[in-house]
Amino acid sequence: MLDYLIVGSGLAGISFAEVALKNNKTILVVDNQSQNSSRVAGGLYNPVILKRFSEVWKAQEQLVLMNDFYNLIEDKLQTRFNFQLPILRKFFSIEEQNNWFAASDKKNLAPFLSTKLITKKYNSIDSPYDYGEVLSTGYVDTALLLDRYKAYLKENNLVLEEFFDSSYVEFFDYGIQYKNIQARHIIFAEGFGLHKNPFFNYLPLDGTKGELFVIKAPDLDLDVIVNTSVFILPMGNDLFKVGATYNWQDKTDLPTEEGKQELTDRIKEIITCEFEIVKHFGGVRPTVKDRRPLIGTHHERKSLHILNGLGTRGVMLGPAMAKALFDTIENEIPLDREIDIQRFHKKYLKTLTFDRP
Repeated sequence: MLDYLIVGSGLAGISFAEVALKNNKTILVVDNQSQNSSRVAGGLYNPVILKRFSEVWKAQEQLVLMNDFYNLIEDKLQTRFNFQLPILRKFFSIEEQNNWFAASDKKNLAPFLSTKLITKKYNSIDSPYDYGEVLSTGYVDTALLLDRYKAYLKENNLVLEEFFDSSYVEFFDYGIQYKNIQARHIIFAEGFGLHKNPFFNYLPLDGTKGELFVIKAPDLDLDVIVNTSVFILPMGNDLFKVGATYNWQDKTDLPTEEGKQELTDRIKEIITCEFEIVKHFGGVRPTVKDRRPLIGTHHERKSLHILNGLGTRGVMLGPAMAKALFDTIENEIPLDREIDIQRFHKKYLKTLTFDRP
């Protein structure tokens, strides 16, 4: 019998898989790659929300766990996908500079915002007001990470590539049976696919569509990530990832003309050189209105658990949230109330009835 059946192999799913394996638990991952937000994500990690100059929730703790986690996987897979790279915020006025320095005086932001202006000039970017540097930043090549980890799972017969049909879940004293598979627990980590999950679809998971480009710009000489209204991330060979848009109505993964136009206009506000759009892709981020993940155990079925709602910060949140869920299942360590799905139970459960198998 398995310890864990994990549904989904995005950042949430592989994070829990790795935590479980590290603790000598047996797992099987079920996934048909119907959700692709992790794969097409920008992959940036940044401890500061630059739009509001506020600290990402528990940023320091997340960064420590994240770097240790990805370093171990890099050693395990013999592949580098975690790249530490400065993020520079381009200033458009003296007022923006002043706001930056005011933010850097705050105790919680001081470790992450440099007080030294970056005056370096980059080809094809006008920067008369210079840049501010965010510290402890970088990006994870999420597509490479997911591909290599999935290959590792396949090599070790730890993945079942098929659609997960919840109607086959049966409950027993020991846990669950899914078709011919017995397990103590199921971890649902299916991102926006949660809406089709009969056990957890009462939770208020929203979907925020994001569209990104890969552009080719030979005249853009950039060795850092520039962040303004969009980010520009150097990928090598004159290629750059650019994103992202935010659409709260469209819940499809299809690129749109509206998204293309928005990204194109924003790029032209930042760089002065010609560029070619090499790829245009989209995905629906699993977001929650209170900006906190959805972590926890089903209110009736104690063998069912959820790891979802990582939103735009899956790279940072994934390892920490996987550890928190594992610790509460195996060691009965209470979840932080801000991430526990129980915060929604009073509001949503009283309006629902559940079928008991």
